[in-house]
Amino acid sequence: MKLHPYREQPARAFWSRAVSKRFENSEVAKGAAPYFVEGDRVVSAGSCFASNLVPWLEKAGLEYLRTERPHPVLAHMPENLGYLDFSAMYGNIYSSRQMLQLIQRARGEFKPVEDRWHEQGRVVDPFRPGLKYPATSDREFDLLSAQHLEATKAAFDQATVIVLTLGLTETWVSALDGAAFPSCPGTIAGTFDPAKHVFLNLSASEVKSDIEELVGLVRITNPSVRFILTVSPVPLVATATGEHVLVASTYSKSVLRVAASEVAHSVENVMYFPAYEIVTGPQSQGVFFEDDRRHVSPAGIEAVMTSLLENSQLAADFNSATNQDDQSAQLEEVPISQRLSERISTAECEEMAAEW
Repeated sequence: MKLHPYREQPARAFWSRAVSKRFENSEVAKGAAPYFVEGDRVVSAGSCFASNLVPWLEKAGLEYLRTERPHPVLAHMPENLGYLDFSAMYGNIYSSRQMLQLIQRARGEFKPVEDRWHEQGRVVDPFRPGLKYPATSDREFDLLSAQHLEATKAAFDQATVIVLTLGLTETWVSALDGAAFPSCPGTIAGTFDPAKHVFLNLSASEVKSDIEELVGLVRITNPSVRFILTVSPVPLVATATGEHVLVASTYSKSVLRVAASEVAHSVENVMYFPAYEIVTGPQSQGVFFEDDRRHVSPAGIEAVMTSLLENSQLAADFNSATNQDDQSAQLEEVPISQRLSERISTAECEEMAAEW
């Protein structure tokens, strides 16, 4: 009997065998190579969902690179909007354009025209508008900005793995030079000017081009670094397209998913990790979202992170399928689900400002 190609496919290739029955998160994420290996130095950047991986990676024995910390005078004071959750204090990065320009700025290849806002005795960074303790003079701002960009470059230069979590296609940019802001000017800081601030909704080809250029720039000084691309499962909090937010969110996530896949298939040592599919797929039956249908539930975060770590080559054993409750207790004295849920709520406030 002549076989057709589907006869030779494994069970994971069939919906009835891999989703309807015996679904396993670790199978969804299984790739040709492990995501992490022992001894990796990890840097992450991206939307609010990206900060969730940090405590899990550190508990797994991996080094999460931290090249920038607040000044000792401010070290004991609280900071908001996730600026302390990443390798350098760049905070949440929502669009691929903002990610690319951060690397360009760190390498001295791009200096935005609108690089500061003066407000009530403060000098606000348009690309970190929610910093709780901004500079109080232009001189201080210049020093802090130079330090921040140097720390950012150091993180990306020293990493063995960089995890980029794509969050949005919608962004606001400067009409002067295309500089992409993390939030619409006027929501957190600054003053919105329709003559200076332009709405942009990126296409799949634009996102793909941004990521490819970013990877190329980082590899000039760090040629062996590996990349992991993910798409945040968190829907848009608001849209400026004029469409229903559900339609706009579907467009945004679809574009990001396509672009991530195309880059992963065309660029060496770039992998895609299906966090989006694990959380939003029908197999989750809605339990991976909170009641607002937007925030990812503790169960969703755990499903994503254990799947990621189970498909890595690490000394720690992350077998969530058999012992999830015990695993959570071992990972954190304070319940990890509670802590990570709080981290999402805090980190995402920058985008939430669009609703204020």
